[in-house]
Amino acid sequence: MMGPSGEDLYRLDGNGAAGVLQEVFVAEMTTASCTCAACGGVSAVGALHLYGGAMGSVLRCPNCVTLVLCITSGPAGHFIELRGILHV
Repeated sequence: MMGPSGEDLYRLDGNGAAGVLQEVFVAEMTTASCTCAACGGVSAVGALHLYGGAMGSVLRCPNCVTLVLCITSGPAGHFIELRGILHV
């Protein structure tokens, strides 16, 4: 859903994923820099665009909207996809 100025009302910044990131990683991840595998853009994990819901969290590059990081949770634990990150 788009707001009056064209912004996506369902999008948060990556800081919204801080809780689940803390469950998966020992270090504070929202301040870590990451490089997008698609466009080479460098940004903090907290600056990525977060789309989340009951099924998990999807973090996209703020420059090219490529999927950078995806976290889902289930009875067996957390599953994380980092295919869109060159390095952190």
